[in-house]
Amino acid sequence: MSNVTKSDPAGEGLRAATADGVRTIWFDRPDRRNAMSLEMFRDYYAALVAADADPQVRAVVVTGAGDWFCAGADPESLVALLDEHNRDLLVAEFGFPPHLPLTLGTPIVAAVNGGAAGLGLVHALYADVRFLSERARLATSFSRLGLVAEYGSAWLLPRLIGVGNALDLLLSGRKIDAAEAYRIGLVQRVLPHEEVLAEAQAYATALAEHCSPASMAVIRRQVFSGLETGAAEAAADAIRLMAESLAGADFGEALLSRAQGRAPRFAPRAGA
Repeated sequence: MSNVTKSDPAGEGLRAATADGVRTIWFDRPDRRNAMSLEMFRDYYAALVAADADPQVRAVVVTGAGDWFCAGADPESLVALLDEHNRDLLVAEFGFPPHLPLTLGTPIVAAVNGGAAGLGLVHALYADVRFLSERARLATSFSRLGLVAEYGSAWLLPRLIGVGNALDLLLSGRKIDAAEAYRIGLVQRVLPHEEVLAEAQAYATALAEHCSPASMAVIRRQVFSGLETGAAEAAADAIRLMAESLAGADFGEALLSRAQGRAPRFAPRAGA
């Protein structure tokens, strides 16, 4: 895989670059703490769809420019939603399902380089793995704005950290620090601030270099669909999927690469 970094089109309030099979997407409004307008939110999801469709991209890292990951919805956007017409437009014109990241085949790693609140925290929750700066503070914030849990966060949080912890964070809207986020399982790594993005990119690069894109796509689907199915159904489905993977080209390539002492050369995921 080439280690040349290339810039990619991203959209409103975003920038992106690809290197070594990893596309990094930045929320890029540091003067606004990377707060999201509706256009930026929509363009972020469009950027995820574009990455998922690119056969050269095998993992995605999402992070923030400056000192914040994402402060949530832009305050001006929130004020605009007091108007009923604007609320109708939000539903009619967004164009993507709110849970879009869960439907994709490409793994997503969040490099949470700073504070994340409200919608910003939801974007981190939709990643598969979260790397967190030791300086960061996280908050759901919804209840303190008179809002409900947005964009599927009431479904995600109990599955990530348990019902009690989820209700604590959602009901109180309080801030938690990196140590508490790690203790309750909300994040998988806590790192010095200056190391967060590099470590997340290194992890994503390892996925891109050593893991089958087809396998990762199926594993993501198994995990997320398994949250809604019983153990017997999930196990039976796994047997069927295992038989398919044993007959697939990636399994043969993995065995051959090990025998030859080299890195595997997995083909891009079909449909990417």
